[in-house]
Amino acid sequence: MKDHIRSSLSEAQSALDNLLANDTQLNHIETAASVLINALKNGNTIFSCGNGGSMCDAMHFAEELTGRYRKNRKGHAAVSISDPSHISCVANDFGYEFIFSRYIESHAERGDVLLGISTSGTSKNVVQAARIAKEMGVHAIILSGREAQELQSLASVYICTKGGDFADRVQELHIKILHIFIELIERSFHPENY
Repeated sequence: MKDHIRSSLSEAQSALDNLLANDTQLNHIETAASVLINALKNGNTIFSCGNGGSMCDAMHFAEELTGRYRKNRKGHAAVSISDPSHISCVANDFGYEFIFSRYIESHAERGDVLLGISTSGTSKNVVQAARIAKEMGVHAIILSGREAQELQSLASVYICTKGGDFADRVQELHIKILHIFIELIERSFHPENY
C-alpha cells in the first residue's frame, strides 16, 4: 500500500513541477489575478462555476473571498453558481447546458468576472456561460486541464494545467491556483495580513 501512496504523491509532485516550469501558464495565472483584483477594485463581482468536484472548488473559492482565508479582513464580492433551486429549475426548463449562463445573464454586469472551471475544457454549461459572459462584457477566466479551442476562444484568460490522464491531478492544481488567486487578492487589498 505504501508504494501506491508514494506513487500518488510522486505523480502529484510531477504535475506541480510541470506547472512550475511552464512560464506561459504562470503568466496566465498572473494575468488572471490582475483581472480579479481590478474587478474587485472597481466594485464588481466574481462569479464561479464548475461541475462535480469543480463545483466544490468554485464554492470553496467564493467562500474564501466572502469569509476568511488566513486572517480576518472584510469580505469580497464573490458568488458560486451552486444554488440547487436555480440549477434544477434551469436544467428542467431549458437544459443542463444553461444552468450557469442563465445565472450570469440574470445577475452579472459588465466588468464582472466569471471564473469557470472545466477539467476537460469541454463542459457545455461552462462553454455556454463563457459565451454569454463575452457577449455581456463579463471577463471569463477559465481553469482547465486540456487545450480546448472553443472555450479558449471565449476566455479572457485560459489557464491550462495538464496533470495526467485523469481529472484528479488537474483538480489538485486548480485548487492551488485558486488559493494563489485568493492570496494575491488579499495581498492587494490587505497587505497588513502578510
